[in-house]
Amino acid sequence: MDIKPIRSEADYETALKTIDRLWDAAQGSPEADQLDVLATLVEAYEEKHYPIPLPDPIEAILHYMESQGLSEIDLATYLGSRACVSEVLNRKRALSLEMIQKLHKGLGIPADILVQPYTVQIDEVAD
Repeated sequence: MDIKPIRSEADYETALKTIDRLWDAAQGSPEADQLDVLATLVEAYEEKHYPIPLPDPIEAILHYMESQGLSEIDLATYLGSRACVSEVLNRKRALSLEMIQKLHKGLGIPADILVQPYTVQIDEVAD
């Protein structure tokens, strides 16, 4: 097994091709061990060179609602009234710390996603 660190895009591409070739290696074989090591190296390279940003908090909430079959009414427990839920989801009101804590504890949405900055559209009041 001749495995080297992934230091360049060329090394990365070579590792991906090797992973593809080894994909169906028998469990416990030297090829499977090589596949495991290469996958770990590729993962480390991708984390450094292709980081995936955390999602927008409101998009994350909407995705969670869709995946769990929740409605805006279901979120009232965590965000307050139905009007408050609507304001948050329509970016008219920012999530408060209390809302973030309730969404995290009650629905399991990661707090590090919910605390990300995002745009809130504040309506200007005419004079």
